[in-house]
Amino acid sequence: MTPELSSNWKKLQATLKAESKASTERKRKAIPTERQQNSIAKRRRLEGNPVQVKVKAAVGPSKVIKKRKMGSGGSVEAVKEPEQSEEPEDVTAPSASLALWAEDNDISPKDLADAYGGGLKDTTIKGTKADVINGGLIKDVDIGKYVGIDCEMVGVGEGGIQSVLARVSIVNFHGTQVYDSFVKPKEFVTDWRTHVSGVSPKNMTTARDFEVVQKEVAEILQDRVLIGHAIKNDLAAMMLGHPRKDIRDTSRYSGFRKFSNGRTPSLRKLAKELLGVDIQGGEHSSIEDARATMLLFRRHKSGFDVEHAQRYPTATPGSKKSKGQKKKKGKR
Repeated sequence: MTPELSSNWKKLQATLKAESKASTERKRKAIPTERQQNSIAKRRRLEGNPVQVKVKAAVGPSKVIKKRKMGSGGSVEAVKEPEQSEEPEDVTAPSASLALWAEDNDISPKDLADAYGGGLKDTTIKGTKADVINGGLIKDVDIGKYVGIDCEMVGVGEGGIQSVLARVSIVNFHGTQVYDSFVKPKEFVTDWRTHVSGVSPKNMTTARDFEVVQKEVAEILQDRVLIGHAIKNDLAAMMLGHPRKDIRDTSRYSGFRKFSNGRTPSLRKLAKELLGVDIQGGEHSSIEDARATMLLFRRHKSGFDVEHAQRYPTATPGSKKSKGQKKKKGKR
């Protein structure tokens, strides 16, 4: 019996050894080496069936990691993964400033000449500059004929219902910052409205006095066409006047009323509907709001011009306006 057991044992050992060898070979085939992976990829490229490579958009340095696809044998997937320092991709709508710079390529030469009196030699603006918050009057900026303005208010009095000036921003026809300043309210502030206005008590440490801002803004607006949204509120807050014929108010333009069922449309709604621009998502930026207003005006300038001509027709010799002007001149 002993020889027979020994023979069976040997057969069992041989069988186990054979299965172990086959299992090892299967594992070696299942996990190809780096050289095998490169060979497989090269062979597939030559055969016209390249290895699929999925690349993730990244903003900065990145590394490529090779991974084996489950159940695909030796196929390799190259995944481009971002480094930890990479910032997430911005998928929000463009800002008013970016939209303005893009719009510059489609401005007609006539409008540019009209805006700058034909004195602008280089009408192509290359790149944008970072906004200078509370920078006051920006030097070396060609202001031009048209200026866009926006103001931020804070609340005073019981319940903070009454609004007073807290920030003023002005841009030119191209959306370039001309002026920006925080303003010290004369009254005690009972509601900073920071979640909307973006103004807080910490901004008052470098804010300018009301009289200083009022004087500087008045000088900028002198003999220029003023573009704004519900601009009478901004002028009232600054205690300034401006000739009506030199005002273009996007809240009063008839072409925009249809977006609010005949009522006064909000600047945010107009920017979204007409420009595809997101503004006033949280704390307002008066610079961005001024840019959005200017872009609305630029896109529909011909319509504004028609309405303005109907409202303020050019005086002709012998008209009542001409006689009035002569009479006024005689009084002098």
